[in-house]
Amino acid sequence: MVYVFVTYNSSLEFDSPESWFKRTEGYTGALFSLAKDNTVINIKQINYEGDCLHKGVHYYFINFNKKRTFFPRKLNRLVKSFNPDIVFLQGLHTPLQFLQLGIQLSKKTKVIAQHHAEKPLTGFRKYLQKMADKYINAYLFASHDMGLEWVEKGNITSAKKIHEVMEVSSIFSPMDRIAAISKTGVSGDPVFLWVGRLNDNKDPLTVIKAFLRFAEVKPSARMYMIYHTEELLTDIQQLLNGSALKNAVKLVGKVPHSDLQYWFNSADVILSGSHYEGSGTAVCEAMSCGCMPVVTDIFSFRMITDNGRCGLLYEPGNEDALFLALLQTQQIDVKERQKASLEYFRENLSFEAIARRIQKIAAGF
Repeated sequence: MVYVFVTYNSSLEFDSPESWFKRTEGYTGALFSLAKDNTVINIKQINYEGDCLHKGVHYYFINFNKKRTFFPRKLNRLVKSFNPDIVFLQGLHTPLQFLQLGIQLSKKTKVIAQHHAEKPLTGFRKYLQKMADKYINAYLFASHDMGLEWVEKGNITSAKKIHEVMEVSSIFSPMDRIAAISKTGVSGDPVFLWVGRLNDNKDPLTVIKAFLRFAEVKPSARMYMIYHTEELLTDIQQLLNGSALKNAVKLVGKVPHSDLQYWFNSADVILSGSHYEGSGTAVCEAMSCGCMPVVTDIFSFRMITDNGRCGLLYEPGNEDALFLALLQTQQIDVKERQKASLEYFRENLSFEAIARRIQKIAAGF
């Protein structure tokens, strides 16, 4: 089959294929797996023009010098010129641009659209989304229930079009823990890790409050926090400074993405307080290194954890519920949950697993 991947958003901050390959390594492994048995073409708008072959995938870079083009005639002509069996649309928030392509495509061409954390459009844009839906054969959501929300709101016509496929995966893998700790310098028993933005959606304050209570019960426990935005940092520092157990929480700050492999392999448990996630990159990456997840009971995390089988789920924003989950980590076999996490990642969340699911969907058209 010929797959053509396309997005209508540009990323002009990238001015070379190499920089783009590095930026998208958490997504494109599935394309490389697909390319083993199919022709895979990936079209992207960056600050560069040209084409190349990378790990079996044919890349075509174009540059319109615009953040977004509402009438992408040149781009759509390029997509159609490859006579694709499958057009793979990245993102659900450009219905006007895709609608122009959908009208032009051959009837034999099928369209798969990948959800990337977007919420259903409203107003006139919702009308455009419903029109575009006529030309889309399948939607991929990290959670089937997340896709059903779009059906209930009327943006997608049929639940039969919804397929549960992970949005991203991980380039990381398990490594020797002693070697990892030699890089991170962590200490504690057990070691918890939190990775994300310091914003209200990620809810680090609830996580810290619950963990400080847990540290009273388990004084040897430590939580390390890695973050690349600092919206709530002042509030967090005030909270910690007012606690006698403030040393149980270590504010690491920003680290290079490549170094996260060492952090994930240094930790026993990955924590999250998210109220909403399109998928859950950090949790997925942690599980690929064998961390047990203790995360919020939201649609995407239910899927990532196999409905909690790989770890523990708790109500978002509920400090007491997280505290009880943390206590439960002292009663369950964490190593068994870590093993289950790694096995589930390999079978359902890995690049190879994502590619298998996409091929199965495509074969069913």
